[in-house]
Amino acid sequence: MFFFTIPLVSMMSLTLIAPSLANAVSTTFYDNDADISSTVSAFQAALGEPDNGSAPGTLANGRRQINWDAGIVPFNMPEDFFNSRVTRGAVFSTSNNSQFRVSNDGFDNEFDSINATYPDQFDTFSAPRLFTPFGTNVLEVNFFVSGRNIPATVSGFGAIFTDIDLPDSTKLDFFDTQGQSLISLYAPTNPQGLSFIGATFSTERVGRVQITTGNTAIGPNDDPINGVDVVVLDDFLYNEPQPIPEPATLLLLGTGIVGIGLWKRKTRVIHTSTKS
Repeated sequence: MFFFTIPLVSMMSLTLIAPSLANAVSTTFYDNDADISSTVSAFQAALGEPDNGSAPGTLANGRRQINWDAGIVPFNMPEDFFNSRVTRGAVFSTSNNSQFRVSNDGFDNEFDSINATYPDQFDTFSAPRLFTPFGTNVLEVNFFVSGRNIPATVSGFGAIFTDIDLPDSTKLDFFDTQGQSLISLYAPTNPQGLSFIGATFSTERVGRVQITTGNTAIGPNDDPINGVDVVVLDDFLYNEPQPIPEPATLLLLGTGIVGIGLWKRKTRVIHTSTKS
């Protein structure tokens, strides 16, 4: 098995990036070991405690998780299910208005209702359910104040994938609220096993995350020898979504920062002049 990790408990790396702020820093997490639970636990700790479950927001601290395993999650899952029915502040979308599927709803085992070979390919981190877009292999996660129609941002997001066969077929793309790219993370391969990738940011706020699952939408046989890599998802993890400040608030904040900067500059000039 090939690892994309560096020696820091063999699970995370510190990466400098230069998106909309030149000093933005992200901590990235990768794992494709036989047991990825220690890396997932480290990422949970980085996101913060507690696990807020489905408590309505906004909450000041903690994280949200989606594991798809609740019995009320339907096989044909609406895009806003995890903000309207189960309030965890996540809404999904695709560029072609594709649908979403959650396996094992009383008749489906790891998407064997779509293709009978899939249970031999896919594994689960939290049994028994998995998640996938249907009709595309690319989806986006947009964040909202939990249980409300108020756009929000997060400072970290991670996901668990199963059966990544081909390098660079599966990734997370992070964007800020202006659509600027923050970072792209490629998931390590692990045929018929689990892979985890995630990132947290010290200064940037994540407005949305684009997820690419393999290079082929679910349906055909997984056939990496012939270049077909079908990948699906298990758990999502992200910190508590916080509302995006209104323009007036941002204007006041910006004015205040400028004023503080000018005051400090004036103070420094006076102080220097006194010394001379």
